[in-house]
Amino acid sequence: MEKNVTGMDELLAGYAAGSLTYPAQALVGAHLELSDRNRAYVSSLETLAAVALDQVEPVALADREALLASVFASGDMPLNENGPEPDGGAEEAGPVPQSLRSIVGQSMQSLPWKTLLPGVRECKFGEIDGCVSSLLWVRAGRAMPSHTHHGTELTLVLQGGFKDEDGHYVAGDVAFADGDVDHKPIADEDEDCICFAVTAGRLQLTGPVGRWFAPFMR
Repeated sequence: MEKNVTGMDELLAGYAAGSLTYPAQALVGAHLELSDRNRAYVSSLETLAAVALDQVEPVALADREALLASVFASGDMPLNENGPEPDGGAEEAGPVPQSLRSIVGQSMQSLPWKTLLPGVRECKFGEIDGCVSSLLWVRAGRAMPSHTHHGTELTLVLQGGFKDEDGHYVAGDVAFADGDVDHKPIADEDEDCICFAVTAGRLQLTGPVGRWFAPFMR
């Protein structure tokens, strides 16, 4: 469950206002798909925003036709062309939430996963709006190295669950981390854990094992 209530409320408010970075907006959208916990709250925020917008005096657009032509020409191009594979391999993962498909693609099995550590795989999607988004696939019962952050990290659980010093997170939950958090996430014993993470700033390994692996992690 989300422990940082204030941070979650700010995140949801940013989502309703459309002011988040693209990866964070996608992450919150996926959270709302997977969990009904905050849907009513976001719906209320969006209603308030719509009322406020309705009270704003309209302003004429400069070169309206050229702007519309540019919007329609851009189409609905995904940021990741990854498509589904009928035979994704022996490992299974649940469906990709609709909100993440422009970044992740249709299938998690067909992604170019790279081994980060024994029992931990990662797929990075590069930088968008100053944030780096990635998927982490952690074997059941496997622990991540202890680490902190130079910046912030949002982590959405897509499958399975994990626990750290702040609590237990399952599918649909969002975890917050920043420079004040030094934690060691551990995947649940009964199922592999798959998470979508959005980071601003770099991760810093803090434990002795993590510091040994640090030179090999990119």
